[in-house]
Amino acid sequence: MREITVEGTSHQFSCDGGDTVLGGGLRAGLGMPYECAVGACGTCKFELLEGEIEEGWSAAPGLSERDRAKGRKLACQCRPKGDCRIKIRLDDACRPIIVPRKFDAVLVASEDVTHDIREFRFRGTSPAAFLPGQFALLHLPGVPGVRAYSMANLANDEGAWHFQVRRVEGGAGSSALFDRFSHGARIQIDGPYGAAHLRTDAARDVVCVAGGSGLAPMLSIARGMSQSGMLATQRLHFFYGGREARDVCGEAQLRSLQGYGDRIRFYPVVSAPNEGNGTTWEGRTGFVHQHVEDVIGAQMQACEFYMAGPPPMIHAMQDMLHVRHAVPPAQIHFDRFF
Repeated sequence: MREITVEGTSHQFSCDGGDTVLGGGLRAGLGMPYECAVGACGTCKFELLEGEIEEGWSAAPGLSERDRAKGRKLACQCRPKGDCRIKIRLDDACRPIIVPRKFDAVLVASEDVTHDIREFRFRGTSPAAFLPGQFALLHLPGVPGVRAYSMANLANDEGAWHFQVRRVEGGAGSSALFDRFSHGARIQIDGPYGAAHLRTDAARDVVCVAGGSGLAPMLSIARGMSQSGMLATQRLHFFYGGREARDVCGEAQLRSLQGYGDRIRFYPVVSAPNEGNGTTWEGRTGFVHQHVEDVIGAQMQACEFYMAGPPPMIHAMQDMLHVRHAVPPAQIHFDRFF
């Protein structure tokens, strides 16, 4: 075990041989800021004051050239080679509600959601503990690094973890899952992670905005609202944006929840209806953030927002919510992925 000392604090934590600085800190219950946990966002920057580390992805986009010149590192990409002393900003708001853990899981089922999104269902040997909207890191045999995927289901005693993965051309992770992994395949899961989880104590109506495989965490939030009884007093406005008609998904899963059509409303929108593959689209066209603005309108500040999808969608939503409608940041929840 490697001992990590946090400069300027009384905190010290241990990392096992295969753990990152971020993983070790969160498993020790420390409030280490992060978002994506895979090297893309740069939220988990730190300075190495003493000791040696091994960087899993030295060219990770979460670090700028200025960061590298100043010797900054990413806690999610660094594994200590021995005892270390680091300088990092801690925030009690980032303390994990459920401490992440590593465990083995087996693929028990898979099901196509759309032409390029498939749900992979894994099962571990102990209860699956996570909050609606969180994600996990998957260590896939034969694939370098880790992949972050959100859970579509809810915490359960059966150890079931359901991930919806979009096939990405040239993507090593999605290609392995789609083309090489059959039922019975074993992987390692590390989780849960993520701060964009359902706030069950918020009394506001909820707006979920999803695009692509961002459907998974938004479905988990919708299911969490149903399970917790929130839908007895609150409404859920669920928006899904796709490029073509065949991309639209989510309605079938939402229909299974009590209150669909009344307390739960589904708003699909397609940005390029004429570029489809023979599928006719007769619904709303345009970008999903525009549809949100048209539907919610003057009630923006009275809602709690959860978002998951491509970066351009997240950026457009942020601009619309923050700049045009002055929605308080505490009411907007998303984890940045690139």
